[in-house]
Amino acid sequence: MTSLPRPVIDLSADEARRIALRAQGFLGAPDRRSGVRGVLRHLGAVQLDTISVLARSHELVPYARLGAVGRDTVEAAYWTQTHAFEYWSHAACVLPVEEWPHFAFRRRAYRTRPHWHHDLPDGAYDQVVAQLRAEGPLTATELGGAKNKGEWWDWSDAKIAVERALMYGEVVCTERRSWKRVYDLAERAIPDALLHDDLSDTECLRRLVRLAGEALGVGTRADIADYHRLKGEQFDAVVAESGLVPVTVQGWDKPAWADPKALETTPRGRHRTTLLSPFDSLIWERARTERIFGFTHRLEAYVPKPRRIHGYFAMPLLAGGRLLGRVDPAREGSTLVARQVSLDSPKAVAPMAQALLEAASWVGCDAVRVERVNRPELTAELVRALT
Repeated sequence: MTSLPRPVIDLSADEARRIALRAQGFLGAPDRRSGVRGVLRHLGAVQLDTISVLARSHELVPYARLGAVGRDTVEAAYWTQTHAFEYWSHAACVLPVEEWPHFAFRRRAYRTRPHWHHDLPDGAYDQVVAQLRAEGPLTATELGGAKNKGEWWDWSDAKIAVERALMYGEVVCTERRSWKRVYDLAERAIPDALLHDDLSDTECLRRLVRLAGEALGVGTRADIADYHRLKGEQFDAVVAESGLVPVTVQGWDKPAWADPKALETTPRGRHRTTLLSPFDSLIWERARTERIFGFTHRLEAYVPKPRRIHGYFAMPLLAGGRLLGRVDPAREGSTLVARQVSLDSPKAVAPMAQALLEAASWVGCDAVRVERVNRPELTAELVRALT
């Protein structure tokens, strides 16, 4: 690792927190004119996940920033008119189509190593590509079936082949249909001007490090590298030429970098009060969330039920630029059920009620029912605030 330039800018912990909130779209007036597409371009990546409670995570992300944007509007903004593509970034993510050239380094890496230890019969890969050329766009089921008759991971040859083509960049996921990927040839789905792997690995990495720094506002090496799941040494190789500037942050024990534009003006404006998907990019890196907000966030969906503290899909409450608690929601008919509400203090009652009522209205519920509160003495006050 090369020696780091001496930071010339010192930030307080509060300044860093506000810079991060503004960079992620939670401070100041929401850009409703640019809408969901603007959110996607601004964040650079929106994570996908199979879990759907109130809505799927990729719907919750723009909702948290824009308010009650229609769910059909969200889907249309992501998938129509070759605006976006799905690929591996922080995880499986929706990405702005303009960034296709900058994932060439990852496509090249996939092409040079085996995948999932799955073997393919001769001709299976070419057959899937030919079928897409003739009939696409198609789901894996339409390509011949997604699974064999074994366990859930027992993919069919068609599924293995099309997923491999997706990783290689010959095929693109153009939309999700009933949560199934819909595949088409990249030559049809990606605009001609973007359909190339001309950029070197260094050029790709430099761009992704810069994008991550802009989306985070300020971050450590681990924060910025994690945004698009880069290796630390990949970050080290390009950060000096990325345009990010070194800073120090009070209370952070590691070097940090910031988007220079984020340092030009003091972050001001109205704070958003909302519930966050556990997969929201504001909080998807646990160490960063603890460092900035003093808030320990863990998805408990895969934790055995008796060991859960906050619930299956606990959604953190953001209000006043702080994380004040969380709720594990569910839906029963037209009622949003708050199965477990965790409040950090009495000050969280009013914003939790506001966030629950707004979320209920967004998903078409006309009532909210509270089942459990971690502080029983606050239950009656929360119920009153919801009526």
